[in-house]
Amino acid sequence: MKLSVLDLISVREGQTTGQALRASKQLVDTAERLGFTRYWVAEHHNMPSVASTAPATELMYLGQDTEQIRLGSGGVMLPNHAPLAVAEQFSLLTAAYGDRIDLGLGRAPGTDPITSAAMRGHLGEGRMVDRAGNTLDPVEQFPQHIVDILSLFSPGGAEIPMFGDKVHRLSPTPALDAAPEVWLLGSSGYSAQLAAALGLPYVFAHHFAGRGTETALGLYRSDFTATEHGSAPKTFVTVNTIAAETEEEAWKLAGPYQYTMANLRVGDPMRPLPTVGARVDELMTDGHRKLAEQMTAPWAIGTPEQVAAKLRVDAERFGVDEIMLQPVAGSYESDPLDAAPSRVRTLELVAEAFAD
Repeated sequence: MKLSVLDLISVREGQTTGQALRASKQLVDTAERLGFTRYWVAEHHNMPSVASTAPATELMYLGQDTEQIRLGSGGVMLPNHAPLAVAEQFSLLTAAYGDRIDLGLGRAPGTDPITSAAMRGHLGEGRMVDRAGNTLDPVEQFPQHIVDILSLFSPGGAEIPMFGDKVHRLSPTPALDAAPEVWLLGSSGYSAQLAAALGLPYVFAHHFAGRGTETALGLYRSDFTATEHGSAPKTFVTVNTIAAETEEEAWKLAGPYQYTMANLRVGDPMRPLPTVGARVDELMTDGHRKLAEQMTAPWAIGTPEQVAAKLRVDAERFGVDEIMLQPVAGSYESDPLDAAPSRVRTLELVAEAFAD
């Protein structure tokens, strides 16, 4: 089974963005060394525990010195951006890294409503409007914006009809080295059906949603229509993963991310990831713990053998031959600030378990 990595470039207490980036550089280098298939970075905004805000910029740095692993976005939140800007950024990535670039596109804002408005230039009096002055919602334009990006990546670029029979040609780069592989991401049936209609690869956010995966993948596979973008359904599953030498240690390492995800649900102020042990124990209330128990059911946590067994069950259950791990093991206070030893170790232990 193929293994891949999803990274939010997590930020812990006392850590700067630069240190978090350097820790993620070790993660992608480890994934490359171990033969992982892909390394994707997410897009989130205004979150104290997440430094991954601009996938294209991050990948230009994180991909340095890699030779084989695919680099991609998991994903670019398309309503936050103009399609041409996205196409230009990922055309430059293909210029640097060739045909191993994935462009994963999502419909969610990846943030809170106020930050989302700021991303789209809607703070103050700024508004996107149509010719009649009606406010435009970029989320409603998601399908058309995907079609626009696919058109921009086609040979010769997109053709924009003008007055009469004139056509304006629009290209994201002077000479496209290779088009990225475009994927749709989602946490409901909407994106599954859209990906099926366009013949695109599709990934359901199982690591985040935890439920509805089978339904969404069933819709995608049953409704899939072959197009120039794909001849057959193509998908994999994402899973939050923590592996350690002992099960007890793995669950201990799960604490910081459990707390952070529970915090999202209860509406407490967001903060950088606490460290493993006394610090996270101090912050976790009974409410946090109850929510954490519910949310971690789909996660793969334990010894390498336990994690590998869980991932094999997931692969069979969802009918996939690739699992994308989000290594969410926390850090100890004594860990170097520019490294994430437990996340790196998770990748190593899982790879060893699948190699046996």
